[in-house]
Amino acid sequence: MRTIAEINHKIRQGSVIVCTVEEVKQKVKENGVTQTFQEVDVVTTGTFEPMESSGAMINLGHTDPPIKIRQCWLDGVPAYPGLGAVDLYIGATMMAHYTNNPELQEGHNTNILPEKGGGHVIEALIAGKEVQLKALGQVTDCYPRSSFETTITKDTINQFYLFNPRNIYQNFIIGVNGGDRPLHTYLGILQPGLGNAVYSNPGAISPLFNDPNLDLIGIGTKIFLGGAIGYVAWEGTQHFPLQKRLPNDTPIGPGATLALIGDAKEMDTYWVRGCYFQNYGSSLMLGVGVPLPVLTEEVIVRCAVEDKELVAPVMDFSIPRRVRPTFGLVSYAQLKTGKITIEGKPVRVAPLASISRSLEVAEELKKWIEQGKFTLTEPVGKIALDRTFVSQDSWGSQITLE
Repeated sequence: MRTIAEINHKIRQGSVIVCTVEEVKQKVKENGVTQTFQEVDVVTTGTFEPMESSGAMINLGHTDPPIKIRQCWLDGVPAYPGLGAVDLYIGATMMAHYTNNPELQEGHNTNILPEKGGGHVIEALIAGKEVQLKALGQVTDCYPRSSFETTITKDTINQFYLFNPRNIYQNFIIGVNGGDRPLHTYLGILQPGLGNAVYSNPGAISPLFNDPNLDLIGIGTKIFLGGAIGYVAWEGTQHFPLQKRLPNDTPIGPGATLALIGDAKEMDTYWVRGCYFQNYGSSLMLGVGVPLPVLTEEVIVRCAVEDKELVAPVMDFSIPRRVRPTFGLVSYAQLKTGKITIEGKPVRVAPLASISRSLEVAEELKKWIEQGKFTLTEPVGKIALDRTFVSQDSWGSQITLE
Protein backbone atom coordinates (compact mmCIF):
# COMPACT_ATOMS: atom_id res chain seq x y z
CA MET A 1 0.00 0.00 0.00
CA ARG A 2 1.09 3.56 -0.75
CA THR A 3 -0.48 6.91 0.01
CA ILE A 4 -0.68 10.06 -2.10
CA ALA A 5 1.22 11.88 0.67
CA GLU A 6 4.09 9.40 0.34
CA ILE A 7 4.13 9.81 -3.43
CA ASN A 8 4.14 13.61 -3.13
CA HIS A 9 7.09 13.37 -0.72
CA LYS A 10 8.97 11.40 -3.39
CA ILE A 11 8.06 14.01 -5.99
CA ARG A 12 9.49 16.79 -3.81
CA GLN A 13 12.60 14.73 -3.09
CA GLY A 14 13.10 13.97 -6.78
CA SER A 15 12.95 10.21 -6.25
CA VAL A 16 9.50 9.47 -7.71
CA ILE A 17 9.21 6.82 -10.43
CA VAL A 18 6.73 7.82 -13.12
CA CYS A 19 5.74 5.80 -16.18
CA THR A 20 3.31 6.55 -18.95
CA VAL A 21 0.46 4.11 -19.19
CA GLU A 22 1.97 2.73 -22.40
CA GLU A 23 5.22 2.00 -20.54
CA VAL A 24 3.35 0.34 -17.68
CA LYS A 25 1.52 -1.98 -20.05
CA GLN A 26 4.87 -3.10 -21.44
CA LYS A 27 6.36 -3.52 -17.96
CA VAL A 28 3.49 -5.78 -16.92
CA LYS A 29 4.07 -7.96 -19.99
CA GLU A 30 7.77 -8.25 -19.18
CA ASN A 31 7.83 -8.35 -15.38
CA GLY A 32 4.30 -8.99 -14.12
CA VAL A 33 1.97 -6.99 -11.91
CA THR A 34 3.73 -7.31 -8.56
CA GLN A 35 7.17 -6.20 -9.74
CA THR A 36 5.65 -3.34 -11.75
CA PHE A 37 3.77 -2.19 -8.64
CA GLN A 38 7.00 -2.21 -6.65
CA GLU A 39 8.80 -0.15 -9.31
CA VAL A 40 6.21 2.50 -10.26
CA ASP A 41 4.69 5.30 -8.15
CA VAL A 42 2.60 7.18 -10.73
CA VAL A 43 1.07 6.28 -14.10
CA THR A 44 0.30 9.10 -16.55
CA THR A 45 -2.50 8.83 -19.09
CA GLY A 46 -3.49 11.18 -21.88
CA THR A 47 -5.83 12.02 -24.71
CA PHE A 48 -6.01 14.67 -27.42
CA GLU A 49 -9.37 14.75 -29.15
CA PRO A 50 -12.31 17.02 -30.00
CA MET A 51 -14.27 17.87 -26.86
CA GLU A 52 -17.21 19.96 -27.98
CA SER A 53 -18.80 20.38 -24.54
CA SER A 54 -16.07 22.86 -23.67
CA GLY A 55 -15.98 26.60 -23.23
CA ALA A 56 -14.40 29.53 -21.45
CA MET A 57 -15.51 31.90 -18.70
CA ILE A 58 -14.37 35.49 -19.25
CA ASN A 59 -14.64 38.54 -17.03
CA LEU A 60 -13.99 41.71 -19.00
CA GLY A 61 -13.86 44.23 -16.16
CA HIS A 62 -16.21 47.21 -15.98
CA THR A 63 -16.35 50.04 -18.49
CA ASP A 64 -16.84 53.71 -17.67
CA PRO A 65 -19.72 54.40 -17.74
CA PRO A 66 -20.67 50.80 -16.80
CA ILE A 67 -22.52 48.42 -19.13
CA LYS A 68 -24.76 45.46 -18.36
CA ILE A 69 -24.04 43.25 -21.36
CA ARG A 70 -27.01 41.33 -22.76
CA GLN A 71 -25.72 40.57 -26.27
CA CYS A 72 -22.09 40.02 -27.13
CA TRP A 73 -19.86 38.81 -29.97
CA LEU A 74 -16.20 37.83 -29.86
CA ASP A 75 -14.70 37.88 -33.36
CA GLY A 76 -18.28 37.55 -34.57
CA VAL A 77 -19.06 34.49 -32.41
CA PRO A 78 -21.87 34.95 -29.85
CA ALA A 79 -20.87 34.68 -26.20
CA TYR A 80 -23.44 34.11 -23.46
CA PRO A 81 -23.84 37.19 -21.23
CA GLY A 82 -26.69 36.08 -18.95
CA LEU A 83 -24.56 36.23 -15.81
CA GLY A 84 -23.06 39.31 -14.15
CA ALA A 85 -22.79 42.56 -16.04
CA VAL A 86 -19.45 41.78 -17.73
CA ASP A 87 -19.19 38.02 -17.22
CA LEU A 88 -19.30 35.97 -20.45
CA TYR A 89 -19.24 32.30 -21.38
CA ILE A 90 -18.19 31.33 -24.89
CA GLY A 91 -18.92 27.77 -25.96
CA ALA A 92 -16.58 25.89 -28.26
CA THR A 93 -19.33 24.96 -30.72
CA MET A 94 -21.09 28.32 -31.07
CA MET A 95 -20.79 29.52 -34.67
CA ALA A 96 -20.57 33.06 -36.03
CA HIS A 97 -23.42 32.61 -38.50
CA TYR A 98 -26.00 31.16 -36.07
CA THR A 99 -26.93 34.53 -34.62
CA ASN A 100 -28.60 37.83 -35.35
CA ASN A 101 -25.11 39.27 -35.66
CA PRO A 102 -25.44 42.90 -36.76
CA GLU A 103 -22.02 42.84 -38.37
CA LEU A 104 -22.99 39.90 -40.56
CA GLN A 105 -26.27 41.56 -41.47
CA GLU A 106 -24.50 44.77 -42.40
CA GLY A 107 -22.07 42.70 -44.43
CA HIS A 108 -19.09 44.94 -43.82
CA ASN A 109 -16.90 42.69 -41.66
CA THR A 110 -14.95 40.31 -43.88
CA ASN A 111 -13.05 38.92 -40.88
CA ILE A 112 -16.07 36.91 -39.74
CA LEU A 113 -15.83 33.53 -41.45
CA PRO A 114 -18.86 31.20 -41.62
CA GLU A 115 -16.80 28.29 -40.29
CA LYS A 116 -15.42 30.24 -37.32
CA GLY A 117 -16.59 29.13 -33.90
CA GLY A 118 -16.00 29.49 -30.20
CA GLY A 119 -13.14 27.01 -30.25
CA HIS A 120 -11.21 29.30 -32.59
CA VAL A 121 -11.85 32.33 -30.35
CA ILE A 122 -10.59 30.41 -27.31
CA GLU A 123 -7.46 29.36 -29.21
CA ALA A 124 -6.84 32.95 -30.36
CA LEU A 125 -7.08 34.29 -26.81
CA ILE A 126 -4.75 31.59 -25.47
CA ALA A 127 -2.28 32.51 -28.22
CA GLY A 128 -2.26 36.12 -27.00
CA LYS A 129 -3.99 37.45 -30.11
CA GLU A 130 -6.40 40.37 -30.19
CA VAL A 131 -10.09 39.45 -30.36
CA GLN A 132 -12.78 41.91 -31.41
CA LEU A 133 -15.54 42.46 -28.85
CA LYS A 134 -18.91 44.00 -29.66
CA ALA A 135 -21.47 44.28 -26.87
CA LEU A 136 -25.00 45.62 -26.45
CA GLY A 137 -26.25 46.51 -23.01
CA GLN A 138 -29.49 46.74 -21.06
CA VAL A 139 -29.68 50.35 -19.92
CA THR A 140 -30.42 50.73 -16.20
CA ASP A 141 -29.75 53.40 -13.61
CA CYS A 142 -26.55 51.66 -12.49
CA TYR A 143 -25.55 50.51 -15.99
CA PRO A 144 -26.31 53.46 -18.30
CA ARG A 145 -24.14 52.41 -21.25
CA SER A 146 -25.97 50.84 -24.21
CA SER A 147 -23.07 49.55 -26.34
CA PHE A 148 -19.34 48.93 -26.28
CA GLU A 149 -16.70 47.93 -28.84
CA THR A 150 -13.04 47.15 -28.29
CA THR A 151 -10.38 44.50 -28.77
CA ILE A 152 -9.32 42.23 -25.93
CA THR A 153 -6.44 39.87 -25.22
CA LYS A 154 -5.91 37.48 -22.33
CA ASP A 155 -3.82 40.21 -20.66
CA THR A 156 -6.55 42.87 -20.82
CA ILE A 157 -9.28 40.83 -19.12
CA ASN A 158 -9.61 39.57 -15.56
CA GLN A 159 -10.54 35.89 -15.49
CA PHE A 160 -10.16 33.62 -18.51
CA TYR A 161 -10.54 29.97 -17.65
CA LEU A 162 -11.86 26.86 -19.33
CA PHE A 163 -14.89 25.36 -17.69
CA ASN A 164 -15.84 22.28 -19.67
CA PRO A 165 -19.11 20.53 -18.77
CA ARG A 166 -18.22 17.24 -20.52
CA ASN A 167 -14.73 15.98 -21.35
CA ILE A 168 -12.77 12.71 -21.69
CA TYR A 169 -15.54 10.21 -22.36
CA GLN A 170 -14.70 6.85 -20.85
CA ASN A 171 -15.62 5.29 -24.17
CA PHE A 172 -17.51 6.33 -27.28
CA ILE A 173 -18.99 4.96 -30.50
CA ILE A 174 -17.78 4.13 -33.99
CA GLY A 175 -19.67 5.97 -36.70
CA VAL A 176 -20.57 4.52 -40.11
CA ASN A 177 -23.04 5.42 -42.84
CA GLY A 178 -25.20 2.71 -44.37
CA GLY A 179 -27.16 5.23 -46.45
CA ASP A 180 -26.76 6.50 -50.00
CA ARG A 181 -25.31 10.00 -49.46
CA PRO A 182 -22.40 11.46 -47.47
CA LEU A 183 -23.22 12.51 -43.92
CA HIS A 184 -21.57 15.45 -42.15
CA THR A 185 -21.38 14.56 -38.46
CA TYR A 186 -19.52 15.31 -35.22
CA LEU A 187 -17.21 12.46 -36.24
CA GLY A 188 -16.49 14.14 -39.56
CA ILE A 189 -17.68 12.99 -42.98
CA LEU A 190 -19.12 9.47 -43.10
CA GLN A 191 -19.14 8.11 -46.63
CA PRO A 192 -22.23 6.27 -47.96
CA GLY A 193 -22.45 2.54 -48.39
CA LEU A 194 -20.25 1.88 -45.36
CA GLY A 195 -17.46 3.74 -47.14
CA ASN A 196 -15.54 4.49 -43.94
CA ALA A 197 -15.71 4.30 -40.14
CA VAL A 198 -14.54 6.85 -37.58
CA TYR A 199 -13.87 6.35 -33.88
CA SER A 200 -13.05 9.01 -31.28
CA ASN A 201 -11.45 7.54 -28.15
CA PRO A 202 -7.70 6.75 -28.25
CA GLY A 203 -8.31 3.44 -26.51
CA ALA A 204 -6.05 1.83 -23.91
CA ILE A 205 -4.01 5.00 -23.26
CA SER A 206 -7.14 7.06 -22.51
CA PRO A 207 -7.51 8.20 -18.86
CA LEU A 208 -10.84 6.68 -17.83
CA PHE A 209 -10.25 3.27 -19.40
CA ASN A 210 -7.39 2.84 -16.88
CA ASP A 211 -9.51 3.74 -13.84
CA PRO A 212 -12.83 2.22 -14.96
CA ASN A 213 -14.61 2.50 -11.60
CA LEU A 214 -13.19 5.96 -10.80
CA ASP A 215 -11.41 4.64 -7.73
CA LEU A 216 -8.58 7.15 -8.13
CA ILE A 217 -10.19 10.05 -9.99
CA GLY A 218 -12.65 12.28 -8.15
CA ILE A 219 -13.72 15.85 -7.51
CA GLY A 220 -10.56 17.87 -6.96
CA THR A 221 -8.18 15.57 -8.83
CA LYS A 222 -5.37 17.66 -10.33
CA ILE A 223 -4.83 17.07 -14.05
CA PHE A 224 -3.01 18.30 -17.14
CA LEU A 225 -5.46 20.49 -19.06
CA GLY A 226 -4.46 22.21 -22.27
CA GLY A 227 -0.83 22.56 -21.22
CA ALA A 228 -1.64 23.96 -17.76
CA ILE A 229 -2.79 22.63 -14.41
CA GLY A 230 -6.49 21.89 -14.19
CA TYR A 231 -8.88 20.05 -11.91
CA VAL A 232 -11.84 17.69 -12.03
CA ALA A 233 -14.76 19.89 -10.98
CA TRP A 234 -17.70 17.47 -11.06
CA GLU A 235 -19.19 14.62 -13.00
CA GLY A 236 -19.60 15.53 -16.67
CA THR A 237 -22.88 16.00 -18.47
CA GLN A 238 -24.24 12.75 -19.92
CA HIS A 239 -22.20 10.92 -17.27
CA PHE A 240 -23.41 7.33 -17.55
CA PRO A 241 -21.42 5.01 -15.28
CA LEU A 242 -24.20 2.39 -15.45
CA GLN A 243 -23.32 1.59 -19.06
CA LYS A 244 -23.06 -2.17 -19.68
CA ARG A 245 -19.53 -3.39 -18.95
CA LEU A 246 -17.16 -6.21 -19.80
CA PRO A 247 -15.76 -8.48 -17.06
CA ASN A 248 -12.75 -6.10 -16.84
CA ASP A 249 -15.21 -3.33 -15.79
CA THR A 250 -14.68 -1.24 -18.94
CA PRO A 251 -17.89 0.03 -20.61
CA ILE A 252 -19.01 -1.21 -24.02
CA GLY A 253 -20.14 2.29 -25.06
CA PRO A 254 -20.24 5.87 -23.77
CA GLY A 255 -19.78 5.71 -20.00
CA ALA A 256 -18.38 8.10 -17.41
CA THR A 257 -17.55 11.73 -18.23
CA LEU A 258 -15.93 14.55 -16.25
CA ALA A 259 -16.39 18.30 -15.93
CA LEU A 260 -12.98 20.02 -15.99
CA ILE A 261 -11.69 23.47 -15.09
CA GLY A 262 -8.35 25.26 -15.56
CA ASP A 263 -6.71 28.64 -16.09
CA ALA A 264 -6.67 29.32 -19.84
CA LYS A 265 -4.19 32.17 -19.39
CA GLU A 266 -1.55 29.53 -18.62
CA MET A 267 -2.48 27.19 -21.48
CA ASP A 268 -0.67 26.59 -24.76
CA THR A 269 -2.16 26.39 -28.24
CA TYR A 270 -0.08 23.26 -28.88
CA TRP A 271 -2.59 21.53 -26.61
CA VAL A 272 -5.74 23.64 -27.32
CA ARG A 273 -6.86 24.07 -30.92
CA GLY A 274 -10.07 25.28 -32.48
CA CYS A 275 -11.33 23.01 -35.24
CA TYR A 276 -14.17 22.84 -37.74
CA PHE A 277 -16.11 19.86 -39.09
CA GLN A 278 -17.36 20.53 -42.60
CA ASN A 279 -21.09 21.29 -42.71
CA TYR A 280 -21.40 20.38 -39.03
CA GLY A 281 -19.71 23.03 -36.92
CA SER A 282 -16.80 24.00 -34.71
CA SER A 283 -15.25 22.22 -31.75
CA LEU A 284 -12.12 22.27 -29.60
CA MET A 285 -9.21 19.85 -29.83
CA LEU A 286 -7.97 19.51 -26.27
CA GLY A 287 -5.15 17.67 -24.55
CA VAL A 288 -6.04 16.17 -21.16
CA GLY A 289 -3.74 14.09 -18.99
CA VAL A 290 -4.64 12.38 -15.72
CA PRO A 291 -2.07 11.00 -13.26
CA LEU A 292 -2.99 7.75 -11.54
CA PRO A 293 -1.28 7.18 -8.16
CA VAL A 294 -0.15 3.58 -7.80
CA LEU A 295 -1.61 2.94 -4.36
CA THR A 296 -2.21 -0.81 -4.73
CA GLU A 297 -1.44 -3.63 -7.12
CA GLU A 298 -5.01 -3.34 -8.39
CA VAL A 299 -4.07 0.00 -9.98
CA ILE A 300 -1.47 -1.80 -12.08
CA VAL A 301 -3.97 -4.52 -12.99
CA ARG A 302 -6.37 -1.86 -14.30
CA CYS A 303 -3.62 0.01 -16.15
CA ALA A 304 -2.51 -3.20 -17.87
CA VAL A 305 -5.70 -3.28 -19.97
CA GLU A 306 -4.96 -3.55 -23.70
CA ASP A 307 -6.75 -2.40 -26.83
CA LYS A 308 -7.79 -5.97 -27.59
CA GLU A 309 -9.71 -6.00 -24.27
CA LEU A 310 -11.69 -2.80 -25.02
CA VAL A 311 -14.67 -2.57 -27.37
CA ALA A 312 -16.95 0.09 -28.85
CA PRO A 313 -20.26 -0.18 -30.77
CA VAL A 314 -20.52 0.47 -34.53
CA MET A 315 -23.47 2.84 -35.08
CA ASP A 316 -25.22 3.62 -38.37
CA PHE A 317 -25.68 7.40 -38.66
CA SER A 318 -27.92 7.06 -41.72
CA ILE A 319 -30.82 6.38 -39.35
CA PRO A 320 -31.75 9.86 -38.01
CA ARG A 321 -32.91 8.72 -34.59
CA ARG A 322 -31.61 8.91 -31.02
CA VAL A 323 -31.41 5.11 -30.90
CA ARG A 324 -29.57 3.87 -33.99
CA PRO A 325 -29.01 0.32 -35.19
CA THR A 326 -25.66 -1.18 -34.35
CA PHE A 327 -23.42 -3.50 -36.32
CA GLY A 328 -22.03 -4.97 -33.10
CA LEU A 329 -18.92 -4.37 -31.04
CA VAL A 330 -15.37 -3.97 -32.33
CA SER A 331 -12.15 -3.98 -30.31
CA TYR A 332 -9.81 -1.00 -30.30
CA ALA A 333 -7.03 -3.33 -31.41
CA GLN A 334 -8.98 -4.04 -34.57
CA LEU A 335 -9.81 -0.35 -35.05
CA LYS A 336 -6.14 0.57 -34.87
CA THR A 337 -5.30 -1.77 -37.74
CA GLY A 338 -7.12 0.73 -39.97
CA LYS A 339 -9.74 -1.74 -41.18
CA ILE A 340 -12.79 -3.52 -39.77
CA THR A 341 -15.30 -5.88 -41.34
CA ILE A 342 -19.02 -5.08 -41.37
CA GLU A 343 -21.42 -7.66 -42.79
CA GLY A 344 -18.56 -9.28 -44.68
CA LYS A 345 -17.36 -5.98 -46.18
CA PRO A 346 -13.96 -4.48 -45.33
CA VAL A 347 -14.31 -0.88 -44.12
CA ARG A 348 -11.41 1.54 -43.68
CA VAL A 349 -11.16 3.16 -40.26
CA ALA A 350 -9.60 6.37 -38.93
CA PRO A 351 -9.39 7.88 -35.43
CA LEU A 352 -10.73 11.31 -34.64
CA ALA A 353 -8.37 11.54 -31.67
CA SER A 354 -4.67 12.07 -32.33
CA ILE A 355 -3.02 8.94 -30.96
CA SER A 356 0.48 10.45 -31.19
CA ARG A 357 -0.55 13.68 -29.46
CA SER A 358 -2.36 11.66 -26.76
CA LEU A 359 0.90 9.86 -26.05
CA GLU A 360 2.66 13.23 -25.92
CA VAL A 361 0.22 14.42 -23.25
CA ALA A 362 1.14 11.45 -21.04
CA GLU A 363 4.85 12.08 -21.66
CA GLU A 364 4.55 15.77 -20.86
CA LEU A 365 2.69 15.09 -17.61
CA LYS A 366 5.32 12.49 -16.69
CA LYS A 367 8.01 15.12 -17.21
CA TRP A 368 6.17 17.66 -15.01
CA ILE A 369 5.95 15.16 -12.15
CA GLU A 370 9.57 14.05 -12.45
CA GLN A 371 10.70 17.69 -12.41
CA GLY A 372 8.66 18.41 -9.28
CA LYS A 373 6.34 20.84 -11.08
CA PHE A 374 3.24 18.75 -10.46
CA THR A 375 2.13 17.00 -7.28
CA LEU A 376 -0.93 14.82 -6.82
CA THR A 377 -4.13 15.71 -4.97
CA GLU A 378 -6.49 13.69 -2.82
CA PRO A 379 -10.03 13.90 -4.27
CA VAL A 380 -12.36 15.85 -2.01
CA GLY A 381 -15.38 13.89 -3.22
CA LYS A 382 -16.33 10.84 -5.25
CA ILE A 383 -17.80 10.97 -8.74
CA ALA A 384 -21.30 9.48 -8.65
CA LEU A 385 -21.50 5.94 -9.98
CA ASP A 386 -25.29 5.56 -9.97
CA ARG A 387 -26.37 8.08 -12.61
CA THR A 388 -29.01 6.86 -15.06
CA PHE A 389 -29.25 8.30 -18.59
CA VAL A 390 -32.34 10.42 -19.17
CA SER A 391 -33.45 11.30 -22.71
CA GLN A 392 -36.03 13.74 -24.02
CA ASP A 393 -38.70 12.55 -26.46
CA SER A 394 -40.76 15.28 -28.11
CA TRP A 395 -44.34 14.49 -29.02
CA GLY A 396 -45.24 18.06 -29.92
CA SER A 397 -44.29 20.42 -32.72
CA GLN A 398 -40.67 20.95 -33.73
CA ILE A 399 -38.88 24.30 -33.93
CA THR A 400 -36.73 24.83 -37.00
CA LEU A 401 -33.43 26.68 -36.60
CA GLU A 402 -33.07 29.20 -39.39
